[in-house]
Amino acid sequence: MRCCVCLFQQSLQCSPSKMAAGESNSRSSCLNLSNSGPLGNAPPSNSAHSSPASNGGTMGAAGGINRSTGNSNPQSGPENGGGAESAVRSTPSAQNPSRQPVGQSGATSGAASNMTATSSSSSSSSSSASTASADASAAVPSLPSSPASVLVYREPVYNWQATKSTVKERFAFLFNNEVLSDVHFLVGKGMGVQRIPAHRFLYSDEVQIGPETVMTTLYTAKKYAVPALEAHCVEFLKKNLRADNAFMLLTQARLFDEPQLASLCLENIDKNTADALAAEGFTDIDLDTLMAVLERDTLGVREVRLFVAAVRWADAEAQRQQLQPTPENKRRVLGKSLSLIRFPLMTIEEFAAGPAQSGILTDREVVSLFLHFTVNPKPHVEFIDRPRCCLRGKECSITRFSQVESRWGYSGTSDRIRFSVNRRIFVVGFGLYGSIHGPTDYQVNIQIIHTDSNTVLGQNDTGFSCDGTASTFRVMFKEPVEILPSVNYIACATLKGPDSHYGTKGMRKVTHEAPATGTKTCFTFCYAAGNNNGTSVEDGQIPEVIFYT
Repeated sequence: MRCCVCLFQQSLQCSPSKMAAGESNSRSSCLNLSNSGPLGNAPPSNSAHSSPASNGGTMGAAGGINRSTGNSNPQSGPENGGGAESAVRSTPSAQNPSRQPVGQSGATSGAASNMTATSSSSSSSSSSASTASADASAAVPSLPSSPASVLVYREPVYNWQATKSTVKERFAFLFNNEVLSDVHFLVGKGMGVQRIPAHRFLYSDEVQIGPETVMTTLYTAKKYAVPALEAHCVEFLKKNLRADNAFMLLTQARLFDEPQLASLCLENIDKNTADALAAEGFTDIDLDTLMAVLERDTLGVREVRLFVAAVRWADAEAQRQQLQPTPENKRRVLGKSLSLIRFPLMTIEEFAAGPAQSGILTDREVVSLFLHFTVNPKPHVEFIDRPRCCLRGKECSITRFSQVESRWGYSGTSDRIRFSVNRRIFVVGFGLYGSIHGPTDYQVNIQIIHTDSNTVLGQNDTGFSCDGTASTFRVMFKEPVEILPSVNYIACATLKGPDSHYGTKGMRKVTHEAPATGTKTCFTFCYAAGNNNGTSVEDGQIPEVIFYT
């Protein structure tokens, strides 16, 4: 589909044969110079431009319109509305009787109908407009001749495209021409400024967009209000959205006010946070975009990695602001975004090895965060402690015991059980048994440990309240813990409190089937070597695992 636009012709209300010089002023003019042009700008004039003239009435031959003007524009030629094929000569009028001279009296020749009209010396301009004479050519010699007289020829504006056999000729005609001009450039300075007409148009709806040109094309489409081209650019960006360019496209989407594209970029960052943060374009984003990302509850990465990425961005921003990358300047450029990093979600080891030694946080902030990690009840901190969760869909859980018994004691040793799964999941917490002595509060530390490396992948120092029943009570991690298929992990819970219920008749394999899709997630439990407070596959604590697929 091709869509040629904006090279439309001006249609006139009367035929050229009726545009006689002796036409009465009771008839409508074929070119009404007092009306706006087709694109809202002043319409092109078919009359020749006059050389410097005295104040007086000027009558356009095309419509017999009288205008009271001051000194006319001394400039003539294409920059003042002349067509590309206009001829400007300083030869006497007798050399070419078909081209009417323009004298200093202000009389103007209308080339649109190749006719002439004379201006009356009377103060009544309306009388002059109605007496355009067929003998006007005889009046021309009576004008005082001058060496500065200028001959200007204009092609007819009506149906001008019919006189051009090729697109090249039509473009050449429009070049530097007021006809259909919808934008003007002011070139030069001071008294030497020139007003140059130009045209904005698309000659096809076929467009080739690549990664190097899409953003400039989108900018142009926005600026000149071409929604079809804008939609084409946005669709291209959607199809080429990846983790390594998500931050760059997010910045552009916010700049160009494309909320749908911005939303897709944020979703991509949520799902691929680590890869997006590692991309080269991340450090080029602006502060507002950084804050928009750090505010989200759905980022799928550990908080310490967000901090490292934010420091990397601060290094780049300090250089852009020509500041030394000192801790003080990094804190300065981070501004309010620093408060969006959720330091309480880190482990005490992560915090001690990174943020506490960075110099970006104040001594007071470091001390309050260490207290938050180590004492109970936890003191208030100035940073958000709400967990992030990048997971969508329905929460799932499995129970590994089929019966509950009483009296499981605690002496500071952790209850531990080893497990693996058949597909990738995200563990968000455990279900634990509570007191057999009625309502009680427990302090608890939960962990998930990678068995082979003995690395703590997720943990939380928290507490829970129980009501004395044999039910399980939810204890959640600060953020989801990714569990990969066929990899061994250890679920660990260290409780401080009175004796509790415990589970018996445990199952080595437990399968969860999603009701909607039928997808099966199979857990396999094994004995965890070492101190485990007696918990095993058959008996003990940690009866439930809460997860998302």
